[in-house]
Amino acid sequence: MATQLASTYAELGLFIGGEWLGAEGRKTSPVLNPATEEVIGHLPHASKADLDRALAEAERGFRLWRAIFPDARGKILKRTAELMRERAEEIARIATTESGKSIHETRVEVQMSANIFEWFAEEGRRAYGRVLPQRAPGTRLAIVKEPVGPVAAFAPWNFPIGNPARKIGAALGAGCSCILKPAEETPASALAVARCLVDAGLPAGVLSIVYGVPAEISEHLLASPIIRKVSFTGSIPVGKHLMKLAAEGMKRTTMELGGHAPVLVFDDVDVEKVLDACATAKYRNAGQVCVSPTRFYVHEKIYNRFVEGFAARAKALPVGDGINEKNKMGPLVHARRLAAVEALIEDAKNSGAKVQAGGARLKGPGYFYAPTVLSDVPNKARIMNEEPFGPVAVINSFSEYDSVIQQANRLPYGLAAFAFTDSAHRAKLVGEQLEAGMVGVNTFAISVPESPFGGVKESGHGSEEGIEGLEACLVTKFISEA
Repeated sequence: MATQLASTYAELGLFIGGEWLGAEGRKTSPVLNPATEEVIGHLPHASKADLDRALAEAERGFRLWRAIFPDARGKILKRTAELMRERAEEIARIATTESGKSIHETRVEVQMSANIFEWFAEEGRRAYGRVLPQRAPGTRLAIVKEPVGPVAAFAPWNFPIGNPARKIGAALGAGCSCILKPAEETPASALAVARCLVDAGLPAGVLSIVYGVPAEISEHLLASPIIRKVSFTGSIPVGKHLMKLAAEGMKRTTMELGGHAPVLVFDDVDVEKVLDACATAKYRNAGQVCVSPTRFYVHEKIYNRFVEGFAARAKALPVGDGINEKNKMGPLVHARRLAAVEALIEDAKNSGAKVQAGGARLKGPGYFYAPTVLSDVPNKARIMNEEPFGPVAVINSFSEYDSVIQQANRLPYGLAAFAFTDSAHRAKLVGEQLEAGMVGVNTFAISVPESPFGGVKESGHGSEEGIEGLEACLVTKFISEA
């Protein structure tokens, strides 16, 4: 690659047909460190010729990759996982530098991503079909699973290692080729994942990584008949737009869209233990997580204690450059997110919400916003209806079970939901009645490689990870032999 960055960051470029391509002759955009607002690199944008080449390579790479037996494909994915673990510290530091999240979080993310590749390495060997009972002598009725074809995948910046791993792992595990467009804010993390795949022996053309203006890239790729599957993680409006583009070519879609996760806290819990879990989960990646707990509904008997405890934990949270080991929360990823969070909190305050902690930007360079706790927030406030995607916990009280379930389910979002209770009966009820693709009862741990990750309602459809993630990249064929 021709674009050399500071030694503390990484080299940037495109990856097409097994070749690393630099900035020469291409438009570029700056990449910033959100903790300092300094430019740390310049990212080349793919031209239309680059995209056409990536499409041609994906078509060629698909024919090559699907012909390799699953066991051999799996060995490459397993080796990728090993290399990611060997390079864990280097990759984590890259991800923290460009995304801002805590180095503690990016270290975990590298391990999680390696586990995803390992999972799909194994699960690709289990894309089972079946044979039906004969209807006449000398006949065979067989159902087989085949890779759907080249996949166009679009990954956001909030998990710059994990999101690419999910999309690439599923596609390659199923025998598909993949063109990935990661986020322009966090390009080097995805390139680090690609390097592990290349060094593990992935054939040229099976994977391409491209960057540029998102709308231009998506429209170009989805207009091509070569692409047979679209996987997108991001906002609901963009997801709906991509679905319309995909419909023109009857392309299969997996959409993992926005969330606004409710958290129901009943009065029979260990309040301090639940508070520790809630504060940790809320401020992970400064709240820039699609399954981040956001709307806390707390039983009136423990409400005041819960609000005070949450505010105390928010005020005590070490905030600063994520590369510093002492900090547990970093900045928002860019100035746009900072302005969006600020506007939502100002609207909430004007609507009557009480600021219990935070509620303001932090002084100095970087896109830092103080860990915030709002209480007594009316439903008319925007933050009760729009995904905040920032370090703000919204806490309201409830008294009746049926009413809190209604409040939890009232929005069009349905990605994740959580509940905390010591009642075994109530735990079963909330698991049944909360409208979400993923429900955590007495836990915020709702994602492992072997479980499906996805939402319902306007939070999308389809799943990543698990057998469902592999199935999303396979088609079913019935073969009748006489």
